[in-house]
Amino acid sequence: MKLNSKYLILLFLFLLNSCFDPSLEHGVPGQFRLMLRNDPASTMVIGWNYYQGKREHNKFYYDVIDHGTDIEAYAYRAIPQFYSDYKKIQSAFIELRNLEAKTKYYFVVVNSQGVSKRYWFETLSDSPVEPISIVAGGDSRNNREPRLKANLLVAKLRPHAVMFGGDMTSRGSAKQWWQWLDDWQATIATDGRMTPVLMTRGNHEKENNILEKLFWTAQEVYYGVTFGKSLLRVYVLNSESSIGGNQTIWLKEDLEAHKEVNFKFAQYHRPMRPHTKNKKEGTNQYKFWAPLFYKYGMDLVVESDSHMVKSTWPISPSSSKDAEEGFVRDDENGTVYVGEGCWGAPLRKNNDPKSWTRDIGSFNQFKWIHVYQNKIDIQTIKIDNAEVVGSINPEDVFTAPENLDVWNPNEGSILTINARN
Repeated sequence: MKLNSKYLILLFLFLLNSCFDPSLEHGVPGQFRLMLRNDPASTMVIGWNYYQGKREHNKFYYDVIDHGTDIEAYAYRAIPQFYSDYKKIQSAFIELRNLEAKTKYYFVVVNSQGVSKRYWFETLSDSPVEPISIVAGGDSRNNREPRLKANLLVAKLRPHAVMFGGDMTSRGSAKQWWQWLDDWQATIATDGRMTPVLMTRGNHEKENNILEKLFWTAQEVYYGVTFGKSLLRVYVLNSESSIGGNQTIWLKEDLEAHKEVNFKFAQYHRPMRPHTKNKKEGTNQYKFWAPLFYKYGMDLVVESDSHMVKSTWPISPSSSKDAEEGFVRDDENGTVYVGEGCWGAPLRKNNDPKSWTRDIGSFNQFKWIHVYQNKIDIQTIKIDNAEVVGSINPEDVFTAPENLDVWNPNEGSILTINARN
């Protein structure tokens, strides 16, 4: 039987993927990532791959003073609290608690192979009047060149956190996850500064436990994190699990318990009303979440999945004859929806705008969000020129660095959401 070239290429890729064995890698701890699960002013989750050897050989050293890789000089030591082995990717995790707010912490990790590089992070302020910078986007999939460019921009912009909206890989194979974790190291600044991430499950993460094992998220992959005591609460929701059950009960109860928070964000993967025609409507999200967003004053929702770009005017759910796909523009009480995920995944057409759509496009991008006490400013950052973008001034992370490519559509480059009365 004569095999055509297309079949041979597919067969080669299948065999390459099938034979990939992360357990064959070895060396000092690597593939680091930071996650937020609790108060960003006093806690931090650190994860890494330890490759080979016994779990008990992993030791974590940290301090408020930079000692480089001199492990004996570090004042504090800890051991991992959670281990996982997902498709032979061996990960260890530790959650540091009772940290000082707005403080730099330097750390290294040791295993039987040696000492890691020295990294550091800074806890956030616990003051509701100090602004924060957030990068938000999703759908990196397996286009490594644009994915790496977006990651590099994270390192250069030095946000306080990244909201990642899911679909990290396409098939979730060991090789794809290994490459994703390798590429994520590009988010680390040249001085070793790391940015924590709030991870969301996408439709290409086939099970909740993938994110639990690789990022130590909550088992159900829905949770809330409050920044600056009462400045902002971010709700990470799971559009791939039961929407109308325990998740919605939790969301309602948590929104009720945090009514005093100044701003509220939600992040989930599949959009309620996709802005590309080949995606299904988010019927359950609309039914169960949209009324809660309206009732409790959700300010901003970040969606992914469609691989194009959109932002809306403030909108509210409505059954009136003027509503389009269940929404009407509501500048006073509405919610702004942005997205829809272009961190490197194959782009789709922006061919389904609504009457309440503010801007629409199709290019690789993420959102750069600045949260102040009285307003939110949102900019859409094009990522294709990442190599020539300058690094932001660490003392002023709200002023754009040189050559940053900010999208400037008809309605302007900055989308502002003012604080509610």
